[in-house]
Amino acid sequence: MPRIALGLEYDGSAYRGWQTQAHAVAVQSELEAALAEIAGHPVRVTAAGRTDAGVHACSQVVHFDTEAERPDRAWVRGVNTHLPADIGVRWVAHPGKRFDARRSGVARRYRYLLQSSALAPVLMRNRVGWTWKALDLEPMQAAAGCLLGEHDFSSFRAAGCQARHPVRTVTEVSLARRGALIALEIEANAFLHHMVRNVVGSLMVIGSGERPSGWLADVLQARDRRVAGVTAPAAGLYLLGVRYPAPFDLPGPATTPAFASIPTGE
Repeated sequence: MPRIALGLEYDGSAYRGWQTQAHAVAVQSELEAALAEIAGHPVRVTAAGRTDAGVHACSQVVHFDTEAERPDRAWVRGVNTHLPADIGVRWVAHPGKRFDARRSGVARRYRYLLQSSALAPVLMRNRVGWTWKALDLEPMQAAAGCLLGEHDFSSFRAAGCQARHPVRTVTEVSLARRGALIALEIEANAFLHHMVRNVVGSLMVIGSGERPSGWLADVLQARDRRVAGVTAPAAGLYLLGVRYPAPFDLPGPATTPAFASIPTGE
């Protein structure tokens, strides 16, 4: 059966995460139902990663196998007509049977948007994390550098994380600010459950002046979740996308959520 890859964008606010669940609405079940309408048979998809409840995606990647012969526009525009407005297919590709959306990925990229303001956001309440504390960006930037490279990230790992080991390699991390919004952008070979949100929670402690910038390195070395900061809200987290080996010829991560163009480069 031919293998098809899709790139998805979704607002996770209304969903209990990516993975299909018996008693809750999930992004996966909505997508599979829409694909079945076009394929004419039940479809099961494999995703690059399982986003949590309330987490968004700018370019989630999935694959599925089907004997249905349809033009590419059917897998994009046709599927979109059967999806709710907060989920959309952005692209379709034919990477071959060797491609696996989860196992073939060599890097994942996330962005976290954090609003630092005296009053909680209203229009953006499901799009950003929020803290009432004033945050100083410079010590947060200085602290984040310790995350680069291969480390045991147990201090930023959720208690229910099912990963076989806590070692991950972070290849890029940066922070930038525009007005009240602070953006963390981070890329790694893979991530642990709640890893990005726990990093953000710890950086908030530093930005508020409660701890010095060197504290984050101490937390990392402790390999103990109890010494790190709180888990930042899910609303601010975006899966920007996944990188795959060049032979698959797939689009890379999105540059940014369209409403939050905050430069994070050097």
